[in-house]
Amino acid sequence: MTPSATRTLHDVYETAVARNAGEPEFHQALREVLDSIAPVLAHHPEYVDAGILTRLVEPERQIIFRVPWTDDAGKVQVNRGFRVQFNSALGPFKGGLRFHPSVNLGIIKFLGFEQIFKNALTAQGIGGAKGGSDFDPHNRSDAEIMRFSQSFMSELYHHLGEHTDVPAGDIGVGAREIGFLFGQYRRLTNRHESGMFTGKGVQWGGAEVRTEATGYGAVYFTEEMLAVKGEGIDGRTAVVSGSGNVAIYAIEKVQQLGGTAITASDSSGYIVDEAGIDVDLLKQIKEVERHRVSEYAERRSSARFISGGSVWDVPGDIALPSATQNELNETHAYRLIKNGVVAVAEGANMPSTPEAVHAFQQAGVLFAPGKAANAGGVATSALEMSQNAARQRWDFESSEDKLRTIMRGIHSASYQAADKYGKPGDYVVGANSAGFVRVADAMLAQGLI
Repeated sequence: MTPSATRTLHDVYETAVARNAGEPEFHQALREVLDSIAPVLAHHPEYVDAGILTRLVEPERQIIFRVPWTDDAGKVQVNRGFRVQFNSALGPFKGGLRFHPSVNLGIIKFLGFEQIFKNALTAQGIGGAKGGSDFDPHNRSDAEIMRFSQSFMSELYHHLGEHTDVPAGDIGVGAREIGFLFGQYRRLTNRHESGMFTGKGVQWGGAEVRTEATGYGAVYFTEEMLAVKGEGIDGRTAVVSGSGNVAIYAIEKVQQLGGTAITASDSSGYIVDEAGIDVDLLKQIKEVERHRVSEYAERRSSARFISGGSVWDVPGDIALPSATQNELNETHAYRLIKNGVVAVAEGANMPSTPEAVHAFQQAGVLFAPGKAANAGGVATSALEMSQNAARQRWDFESSEDKLRTIMRGIHSASYQAADKYGKPGDYVVGANSAGFVRVADAMLAQGLI
């Protein structure tokens, strides 16, 4: 690494932090990427000369807007909406919308920045973006969620289009919310651009496997990591956090591949079921009834509910953090290592702190960062866009085969890049490097934009 490249990385980071004060999650995402791509710059000094990094860390566009709506009591509520369109060098902006009280500009920037490299790794021709609101859909009626979604889209639609920016769902935004958002977009534009949103209901343009894709993809990536070592998921025990789509379908795929997933969690605590999570029961409680995971333990004799503590206290061979950012810290990592974990794959976005990642890598634990391991969701979103554009519909089996092929490709790209840049087996370096090179080359080819 040349002194000039080292200085560039330092200056880019310090300038970005100064410009984006008070946004620690964004700073963390920047640090993780910039630290890991240092070997790339040694191979490609043209990236430094062209100011690729300086441009890459600055979003192309940041949109913040007011979202007024009325609740069921007729009281006016006001939330804040966001869309950060980070980079479109590889294609139209693509990234989910998150409705959660924790949402702020820094969270959206961190997610959008990660999305650049995640989308690049899929090789699907999509750029990186993210959006959302601090609106909390929990305990809101369908009518309240519809009114909020319509107000949100009444502003955001100005900035969207199937060749411009294609949102999807994220935390708090599922098929119900996508339906309300798309309906308002159609109403305002008088255009039925079915490829303008992904995560739609299958009966009106959605893709098979989209709901399952992120969870399935994380497990497929884990399977590929283990295969390099001549191992597999069959007979392994998996500890999973979360109980949304990612967690539920990660649990389902682990068990389809012969493993036993024994945990799930939400903000109230976590459940342990040594007999293996009953996926149908968990789906009923979380997807249909929208209850807490404690309800699972009340209905399943082999399960117990723990309020407080950490799901990472539970021993397992595989850990799949699938809830939210920075949920797994250094203390949790050492506990998992002590308990014999052999592989960790991030189902959520940046769920492991930098200290936890370092601990796993130092202990020789296979570690897959979210931008690689959880890319299955956006990859399948891109497949949904392709189906919509061609007026086609693929069945579940063929859609899952395509997802598995993409995840194998992401693993191969990450594994090979880590080896090329002198960090064999380091999937953080590999994923960041492979994604960065794809974006950087596109930016070079398109000139100073």
